[in-house]
Amino acid sequence: MAESFAVEQSRQTMSTRQTDVFRRLVALTLEYGFSRYTLEQAAAALRCSKTTIYALAGSREQLIRAVVVSFFRDAADNVEHRVAAETDPIRRVEVYLGAVSDALRPASAIFMDDVAAFAPAREIYQRNTAIATQRVSELISEGIESGAFKSVPIAYIAEVMTSVMVRIQQGEFSKHTGLTDAEAYAGLADVIMRGIVRQDQR
Repeated sequence: MAESFAVEQSRQTMSTRQTDVFRRLVALTLEYGFSRYTLEQAAAALRCSKTTIYALAGSREQLIRAVVVSFFRDAADNVEHRVAAETDPIRRVEVYLGAVSDALRPASAIFMDDVAAFAPAREIYQRNTAIATQRVSELISEGIESGAFKSVPIAYIAEVMTSVMVRIQQGEFSKHTGLTDAEAYAGLADVIMRGIVRQDQR
């Protein structure tokens, strides 16, 4: 299976307690971001000590990176699981882009703004954006070979997708349209599908 909407990370061995704390920390971070939400606030919300949180990573930066990686990794697992359940080429592209949109919905605007402003987190999102573009290109190629899609130039479609996805990742769509990243991906899915599906397949 191709790497998709994910970054690699060695999975640290955690105790059951640490796993629970980390899972809830990810949820808090998605809701409140990380630039202004302090470890003191997180510890109070999680009912644990800062020492417990710091035991999850060596530094605040590493902790933030681990949270962001975990979010995208879990999103990737869910996206690919949903795509694997589909055999129809058209549905595979629709489901992929729709699943990416759904995966981003738990992320608040505050979190996404913090990701864009923090280089290590931004680089993770950028890499995922590139991986997602490549994956959709592969799915479209499969659709062309099966006859479900028009014989469109994949390089052109990939360039269009990359341009849009990068603007989404950089916060440009949110700034100029008011759309969330999830809503922007949903719109991209609609535009792409309208352009590549053969008329007799609609």
